[in-house]
Amino acid sequence: MVTTLVTLVSILAAAIILHFFGWIWLAALVPAVLLLNFFIVRYFLEEFVFRKIKIIFKLIFESKKDKKIPDLSGVSLEDVNSKVVEWAEDTRKEIATLKSLEEYRKSFVGNISHELKTPIFSIQAYLHTLLEGGLKDDTINMEYLQRAANNTLRLQNIVEDLDVISRLESGKAELEMRRFDIRELVTEIMEDLRPMARAKKIKLQIKESASQAFIVIADREAIRQVINNLLVNSIKYGKDGGTTRVSFYDMDSNVLTEVSDNGIGIDEKHIKHVFDRFYRVDSSRSRKMGGSGLGLSIVKHIIEAHDQTINVRSTPDLGSTFGFTLKKAPK
Repeated sequence: MVTTLVTLVSILAAAIILHFFGWIWLAALVPAVLLLNFFIVRYFLEEFVFRKIKIIFKLIFESKKDKKIPDLSGVSLEDVNSKVVEWAEDTRKEIATLKSLEEYRKSFVGNISHELKTPIFSIQAYLHTLLEGGLKDDTINMEYLQRAANNTLRLQNIVEDLDVISRLESGKAELEMRRFDIRELVTEIMEDLRPMARAKKIKLQIKESASQAFIVIADREAIRQVINNLLVNSIKYGKDGGTTRVSFYDMDSNVLTEVSDNGIGIDEKHIKHVFDRFYRVDSSRSRKMGGSGLGLSIVKHIIEAHDQTINVRSTPDLGSTFGFTLKKAPK
């Protein structure tokens, strides 16, 4: 339709010019005729094509309830093209994020299923043995009851740790920020863990140069869990007769706390995953040592809830160092 109209207008214009002015003027006025055709085509594109494009474009955004529908009044075709490209890129990223979340969900469900099945099957096996006559056998009854109880405790730890992570991620865990001496807190925790460390002949030390108080602003009980988890991990994976040392550094506005050991260390390929839920560098050894597989993930969530950072550096067979920062309290 547009092409036919333009052709008719061109022929009519050429005929008028030829009739009144002759061939010379026709040749001279060809650019003007072409320019006239351009404006005619543009007018029809604006009225019939571009208007429909804008309607379709608005319908796309209306289908996305969380998106603000753009105002396309007075914009050009180039502007719409730019917005379409932007929308397409946002949609691509959104789809990629959804795929990533779906993969994470599948991985998480698989991991938690695996972690829960081990203690559940153990409890079932011990209880069935006891019910089938083992309860009357004094050589195994108390032992099997204790093993079943230990596995129920492991289940409880997994559920409680998952609840902690869930509350931290959802922002429902309220932090009680206050001033305290983190060096004093570490000393308390070390005293509680000395029997565990003594069983592996591991020395728990605070770096000699860190003799003064280091006052921070944080949730004391949450940081207690952070330090406890890091120290327990260090003892579990430390070498018999080794050392676990805690150091403190004044970083102007922050205090850096580092927990170091001379244990088995972590291979570089595993370091980026150590804070992932249920990630285990050595699955068989980790499960024998107990734990929920969520300890380091909780540590990371707590530190990030304080708007601070945690990092790890490690060398196989030489040991590991976990360091985290907390806001230093003003004097």
